[in-house]
Amino acid sequence: MKITIGQHYPAKSVLHSADPRVKLMGTFLHITALLFANNFAGYAVAAVYVILLVKLSKIPIPMILRGLRPIIFILTFAMLINLFLAPGENVLVQFWFIQVTMEGILMAIQMGMRLILIIVGTSLLTLTTTPIKLTDGLEALLRPLKMIKVPAHDIAMLMTIALRFIPTLADEMAKIMKAQRARGASFDHGGIIKRARGVLPILVPLFVSAFKRADELATAMEARCYRGDSGDVKRTKMKEMKMTPTDWVSVGAIILSFTLIVATRWI
Repeated sequence: MKITIGQHYPAKSVLHSADPRVKLMGTFLHITALLFANNFAGYAVAAVYVILLVKLSKIPIPMILRGLRPIIFILTFAMLINLFLAPGENVLVQFWFIQVTMEGILMAIQMGMRLILIIVGTSLLTLTTTPIKLTDGLEALLRPLKMIKVPAHDIAMLMTIALRFIPTLADEMAKIMKAQRARGASFDHGGIIKRARGVLPILVPLFVSAFKRADELATAMEARCYRGDSGDVKRTKMKEMKMTPTDWVSVGAIILSFTLIVATRWI
């Protein structure tokens, strides 16, 4: 199973060398803007923005598209729900309580575009940022919360570890499924109840493996005297983050893109 979220693709590009704080802020504003968008003009601006980012990242297009495979079912389900159940005045096909309207078709297309652009934009964040830089960026953005006793470093570390282990657990699940198929298990045949029962032989070893990896990671961190950023511990960094002129230009481009996408809601 191939999942791009959580993986890092090493390359020399403008996006790879950008400040992680800028990329985190850009990803957050990108998702927020897509939630505000409600017409094709907004999605068109977002699509141009994402295409430019993909070009700047120098990441192969097939690898970007590979990240959409795990959400095909969710994407299809969301589009069908909007297609058949969305109310509208221009009814094209009607059968019992199910009807297909022109408004439903447009809403289904918009929902599909929204999910695709969110997944691609989120994947670019992890593909162009190492886990260490991602942790430093999150901690820097959450630092003001320390004033109200919020453990910013611990939260950043937890989120980064969670992202890092998404592809690891996905690969582990793929190996378990292959091992179960080799023993005669079937996951694609039968009704819903039979398929649900077939998932149990996958979930049990997957949870065992996840807890084992978590225990090994905790032991390794304790062996290196890791104590987080609490108490009298004053952590230092080998490389301090500094904003470059390119980063400030990127901030301006992010704000411009966010403003244009949100503005299309009322224009």
